[in-house]
Amino acid sequence: MRLPQCDRYEDLYRDFAWDIPEDFNIGRAVSDDWAERTPGRTCLEHFSPDGNHLSMTYRELADRSSSLANAFVALGLKKGDRVALLLPQSFETVVAHVAIYKMGAIALPLALLFGVEALEYRLRTAGASAVITNAFGLERISQIRARLPDLAEVICVDGIGHGARSFAALVEDHPPVFEVAKTAPDDPALMIFTSGTTGPPKGALHGHHVLAGHIPGMQFAHEGFPQPGDKVWTPSDWAWAGGLLNALLPSLLLGVPVVSSPAQKFDADMAYRIMAEMKVRNGFIPPTALRLLKSVPDPRSKYDLVLRTIGAAGESLGAETQEWVKRTLGITVNEFYGQTECNFVLSSSAAIGVSRAGAIGRPVPGHSVAIISEAGEELPVGEAGQIAIRRPDPVMFLGYWNDAAATERKFVGDCLLTGDIGRRDEEGYVTFFGRDDDVITSSGYRIGPAEIEDCLIGHPAVQLAAAVGKPDPVRTEIVKAYVVLAPAYEPSERLAADISHWVKTRLSMHEYPREVEFVTELPLTTTGKVIRRLLRERARAS
Repeated sequence: MRLPQCDRYEDLYRDFAWDIPEDFNIGRAVSDDWAERTPGRTCLEHFSPDGNHLSMTYRELADRSSSLANAFVALGLKKGDRVALLLPQSFETVVAHVAIYKMGAIALPLALLFGVEALEYRLRTAGASAVITNAFGLERISQIRARLPDLAEVICVDGIGHGARSFAALVEDHPPVFEVAKTAPDDPALMIFTSGTTGPPKGALHGHHVLAGHIPGMQFAHEGFPQPGDKVWTPSDWAWAGGLLNALLPSLLLGVPVVSSPAQKFDADMAYRIMAEMKVRNGFIPPTALRLLKSVPDPRSKYDLVLRTIGAAGESLGAETQEWVKRTLGITVNEFYGQTECNFVLSSSAAIGVSRAGAIGRPVPGHSVAIISEAGEELPVGEAGQIAIRRPDPVMFLGYWNDAAATERKFVGDCLLTGDIGRRDEEGYVTFFGRDDDVITSSGYRIGPAEIEDCLIGHPAVQLAAAVGKPDPVRTEIVKAYVVLAPAYEPSERLAADISHWVKTRLSMHEYPREVEFVTELPLTTTGKVIRRLLRERARAS
């Protein structure tokens, strides 16, 4: 499943072949296999603001997860049961994940930012038998537990209370030896709910092979990963496919330490401090977070950074942000692409010359990506269409939980439909145009918001921006921009006109925002993506 050493993309892509063992278990692959070879090897480090940083070895991870797996069995949990994790980045989160996979259950990661209604929907839909959480999550779970008939066990990492068992006590009271369940690559291992941009959220069910499927992309985007001294950190929630599968689990499988950090609203200075103090070499930093890093002037003079690679995904990076990172941090960001149902299939890799500002990249070895029409036909070079991934593919989901009809709609023939619009050039680079429901139709033109937003953040007064279509009786829609200003700038009609003119003179006469509205913040998902749907609703109401 690993990429061979090769410095030519064409050879790497042509010669790669999947080799996933018939008996593959995520839990064993990220803990026990390493513990048997190098038990003292560090696998996890935790950043503490007070400077008392913690670490864990693979032997400790293997033992604690085995103890917890034994505890799960003693509580009556069994193979195939859904076990929810409502936790921040922490050692306990990793121990719980590994224990769930070892016993053949299905991990259901959930974000602590979810409100009680969102939690109830996901736990009830998945039929979760148990949930592992902290005191903050426990308070929310206690409000809905009576309405969750399948939820038999609640386990709290902060001790007992509200009918919850103690996580620490369960680990301490059970032996650190566990016979890992035999699981085939396509046995269910993980369920991640989609963000629900169209219809209610759906549980995307993945097999154990999903981790193996992410390894080539991880090695490609992080340029020969792992290299001596590599260490990974992401500000992204591990409950998201990005944080979990673009950072945590692939790194553990490849023997690379992962840094965790306390949950917080993203703070640029704190992010730099984490990367400097923990000697982070490899960052998975979503585009929104990269733009927020710009608020710290000359960070390399203030922080002792040792970054080697940065990967970015989740939304369009844009040439402006790419160029700022290269100029400021001396690193070419390797953008990559995927979604919950089929992740890490396109990527850049500057080390072997696969990098083009404004483009996502090229297909990762082992994945077949096409631009297709609504009828499922591959489109010519340069023509915009839907990004699709051909099956079979180990990163591809098994299906939506208890929703065969939705699973069927996700495919046209052997192509998984992403719902994202892009175009491919003659060298195979794919440029992201926007989600199909985000594309703006104005005066007969189809306009992708990503290019407009990239241009907007190039303006010195703009820190973050989002572009949506606002209904218009003459043009069908006009482009409306929502802008968060950089510090030291104040909203004004003159500034709005200047920002609009900035785009008009840099893109085209039909793409500039005819309306600019200043806001203090943009609505974001727990994964850091802009929720354009809410902005479209706001624009329609204005």
